[in-house]
Amino acid sequence: MQGQKQKVIAVPHPSRTAFITGVAGFIGAALAKRLLAEGWQVVGLDNLNDYYSPALKQARLDDLAAQPHAAHFAFHKLCLTDRDALLNLVTATQPTAIIHLAAQASVRYGLTHQLPYLESNLIGHFNMLMAAKALADAGTPVEHFLYASSSSVYGANSNSIDAAAFRETDNVSRPLSLYAATKVADELITYAWCNQFGLPATGLRFFTVYGPWGRPDMAPLLFTQAIRKGATIPLYNGGDLWRDFTYINDIIEAIVRLIPHPPAVGQGVSHTLYNLGNQQPVQVSTFVATLGRVLGQTPVTENREWPATEVYKTHADTSRLHAAIGWAPSTPLEEGLAHLAAWVSNGGAALLDT
Repeated sequence: MQGQKQKVIAVPHPSRTAFITGVAGFIGAALAKRLLAEGWQVVGLDNLNDYYSPALKQARLDDLAAQPHAAHFAFHKLCLTDRDALLNLVTATQPTAIIHLAAQASVRYGLTHQLPYLESNLIGHFNMLMAAKALADAGTPVEHFLYASSSSVYGANSNSIDAAAFRETDNVSRPLSLYAATKVADELITYAWCNQFGLPATGLRFFTVYGPWGRPDMAPLLFTQAIRKGATIPLYNGGDLWRDFTYINDIIEAIVRLIPHPPAVGQGVSHTLYNLGNQQPVQVSTFVATLGRVLGQTPVTENREWPATEVYKTHADTSRLHAAIGWAPSTPLEEGLAHLAAWVSNGGAALLDT
């Protein structure tokens, strides 16, 4: 697949078809690769926008095209706001599961750009719910609708070193950013949708995902590139912020296990939420020092004021997820960072610089 010339493959309707939005994104591409390896048909959608390098997104698609079961993958370049085209594609695909990962990401981007959050995260999310309803109306209901939420929904709950681990039952009425507010809204809209139409849906509250093929706008790769180049890393609050960094393979394992476990329809509202995090928050200054050790270089840092959009600490309580599917994260931070550093050194750096 090169540029926009990649061929759209007509996908049949086998017993297991996954429809993944944001398939050229970090989590979407990793999930598609795993599902292809497990024998799924995968239909992927992405608009390949330029929020960060489209070349990196295209490289992820090229990597999917090189997989042993690539013939079972179909890619469609499409915006979530194109409702008619989206509904036509989803109903033609008749997926077993929808994994809706596409969104306008980033907390800080919302300080300068607001409309993309409303278009992608609200209208786009609503259109995906409409697509799920269209499947049910056509007599081919999706078995499970999974969608990306975020640890950002917990907002001001975490502005203390002694704050308890986040639980899915915590109050999320105080988001600190537009991004977080749209994710809270998505959860509420989906809950109401499940109540009205019986859609079995699961919200995935991701905690700072990192690893090979990651997003270049996030701290792990920003810091990696800075250390490699000897550039200065700005550390908010002197690095005294805490994040529950979670390795990509652990995230994918959780999603794959969750797909065949939808909330039961007819037993209350068929909607649930899960934290997907590492359960072990790390101080950002410690994260930078560990990354420097892995790279064999000394990080250069400078203090920056703590922005109002940044929470102090994220810490996932994943006991609900463990009880549901027996999942627990298994990748130590230094091991995950070693995999990240190896990917950057073996060609990833060129993609990040495009």
